[in-house]
Amino acid sequence: MSLDNHSALIEQLKPLIMEPNFQEIFQQLTIDETNSTRFLLKMELNRLASPCMRIIDLRDKSELACTEVILGQLRHFLDEPAKNSLHEAMSLYRNQYTLGVYEHVLKAHQLRKLKLRQGTLQTGAIEQEPFMVPGVVLGSYFNRAEERMNYSIRIAASQPGRGEEPGITADLSIGGARIRLAANQPFDLDQPLKVKLLELSDEFYYPDLQLGVDYQIVDSQINGEYIWLRLKRLGGSEALSEMLGNLIRSYKLRYKVDVNDVIVTATGLGFERHYLPHLPHLPLYFNTQTQGLSHMLLSRDNQQIVHYFQDENDVSQLPAMLTPSRISALLNHPDNPDYGLFFSFTYNAQGCLYFYSATLAELKAKGIMSLFLGFASTKPSWRVFKVTQDKIYHDKGYRRETLPGDEAKFSPLVEQQLSLFSHILQLIDISNEDARENYQAWQDDSNANALKTFGQQRLSNNQIKFVSMQFSERRQEARFAFKTLVHITQGNIKATGISLDISSRGMQVTLDSSADFSSNKPLMLSFPKLQTIAGKTQLDNLPYRLVRVRKNGVTLHLTAVMGHSPHVGVEFLNKLIAHNKEKLEQLTENNSEANELADGLKNLLLRDLHSVPYFVEKTTKAAQVACLGVGTRQDEVSDIFAAGTSDTLQYNLAPLLKDGFFKRDILEPIRQMKPQQDMDFIEVFVQVTRQSRGKIHLKCMRTTEIGNAQAQLAFINQSNITGRFIALRIYRGATEKPDMSYLRRELEYIHIHANHKAKQLEEQLWRVIGVGELLDITQEVELRYPVLHKKQS
Repeated sequence: MSLDNHSALIEQLKPLIMEPNFQEIFQQLTIDETNSTRFLLKMELNRLASPCMRIIDLRDKSELACTEVILGQLRHFLDEPAKNSLHEAMSLYRNQYTLGVYEHVLKAHQLRKLKLRQGTLQTGAIEQEPFMVPGVVLGSYFNRAEERMNYSIRIAASQPGRGEEPGITADLSIGGARIRLAANQPFDLDQPLKVKLLELSDEFYYPDLQLGVDYQIVDSQINGEYIWLRLKRLGGSEALSEMLGNLIRSYKLRYKVDVNDVIVTATGLGFERHYLPHLPHLPLYFNTQTQGLSHMLLSRDNQQIVHYFQDENDVSQLPAMLTPSRISALLNHPDNPDYGLFFSFTYNAQGCLYFYSATLAELKAKGIMSLFLGFASTKPSWRVFKVTQDKIYHDKGYRRETLPGDEAKFSPLVEQQLSLFSHILQLIDISNEDARENYQAWQDDSNANALKTFGQQRLSNNQIKFVSMQFSERRQEARFAFKTLVHITQGNIKATGISLDISSRGMQVTLDSSADFSSNKPLMLSFPKLQTIAGKTQLDNLPYRLVRVRKNGVTLHLTAVMGHSPHVGVEFLNKLIAHNKEKLEQLTENNSEANELADGLKNLLLRDLHSVPYFVEKTTKAAQVACLGVGTRQDEVSDIFAAGTSDTLQYNLAPLLKDGFFKRDILEPIRQMKPQQDMDFIEVFVQVTRQSRGKIHLKCMRTTEIGNAQAQLAFINQSNITGRFIALRIYRGATEKPDMSYLRRELEYIHIHANHKAKQLEEQLWRVIGVGELLDITQEVELRYPVLHKKQS
């Protein structure tokens, strides 16, 4: 069994290998792994942490000058890059020279030499498009149970029947320690060890200190003439705990506190705050008590999905698509993607909106796939959704703990609510307007009345609660879900639409058909249905300004044009919102009552992302992809880009980003966008060909470069013959400034103990200018070609 798919988890656990509570953390982070995988993970971590006696001598292997570096009794000869790699790696292993350190230094040296041979390493210069990208682990929060101080004092250790042996501590915490003894002492590693902290007993009088404190031996390592023991405290009074806590707090500024675990987690938190406002997918939570979906988690970019399912009465018809029977089928067939691919359209009759939906599995079972896809794709409301499902493992907890002593749980009410969820479903809109014509090729001559069986049952009240993620609020006011008829004119251009949400000063409107409005002139709005309740207030010809346009000119974001006289529309909507606040669903994220619940739902979501976020940064000389966001579970998309790299958590994006793709299709569009805009996307076809010795070759092309439907079909067929076909949707969007308030506690902690590292993290997050994600849409893309499906059948 290979551990390649667990590289992110191994990297996360490295800083904690030497901790007394390592076993507890290991159990928590591997709760959903098999016993055999856990065994292999532990064996690999023990191997990496084992002491190393190998010497690294680069004098005849490096083109740079090498100098002597002495570690204990070993003399190494390293060039400057290798020295940096050595210091970087040793910080992960409690400043011990281990096999993991040795391998890290050699790998980094070999990679640098390889780049030099390929001519890609420019001395003193940075590549304009560096495509070797590191991974940052998202959604996995962990911490040391206690603060641990590098603190050396004399000790005496003993066991029953054996005399006291002298030694020293390497570090000390309230509940544990790491000590060094002579290697020739015959201690029984399975029995408790009584330790006297001699220097503390001279300074403080506690019976525990005079008699000794019992410790369990958690781990041992022999390095030359010494044995290093990791200990977990078993005995001792509360008074002793309080004294040790006071000691550590008072010595914080004089001795080094290790903060590697906090930096790893804070880095993930910082990048997640850039990504989550732009999350385009809708997380839904299955409640075991109600046996249905009870909550949805709102970001700024996923509310288009929410609006799509609102009927004319602002009642969400989403539960009527994701019925208990469909959810049950999805959960019972996790390996069959047909149960998770949904098709939907709406029909408007006499002012009432009727929804129709079907899964691919249902269409195949009933034998009317051609009729449904061909007919539904002619409707303006045609949508394709992918639904993923993941089981929730409650043993991992819900609250993020990043600092020693952090509270492990939310309030009892929130903990109870979170404990009721068994699965997370993510509703992913993978509709593509450009693919509509392809689907229409499915059309057959059957009677469309056969589709009535897929009509959804109309719901009369909202069954799913809205929970908004908490961000730094940059809007002037909150927005509320509200639908009403809107007439818009600008010169000779006229259009009719429906509002999706309103605030007193602005609104979002979806038009019946796209219109080419100008942002340089006012748009005049009228509200015919609201006029019936407005009395003498005239709600017609009200001036609004076009802020932005989405969905090919169908969705408009408008703000009121404020002049010297009061704006009638602003005054009316202000009163409407004030008088109906209890009835209106608030969409923006300033609902502080749901903070804890939103944070818990967000933490559950990030454990199981089904896409690969990426982040674009602006350096002093160029813009580049800063990193990929990866989880601790295997992900097929990131895996194909990791196949050609030698380092852990390194991804080679050259097949995708080379030949100007990054600048033309990622960077320039991001520069043209504003942070408030939703992400847009492009599609890329990938041909994966396996070569000798396990290597793979990737050929990536934009669908527009390939050509028409026939050319695209030929690309798919060729890919499946030579290897494998993958279709990627690449989202891209602009980011706002980093949400440092979210990281305040972590940054303050790191500032105290490693000020330069805190500054490095802050600078890294401030450099981010764009965000996006890579999403696998292979199944949906292959359905666009009826010929391909019939051939497979």
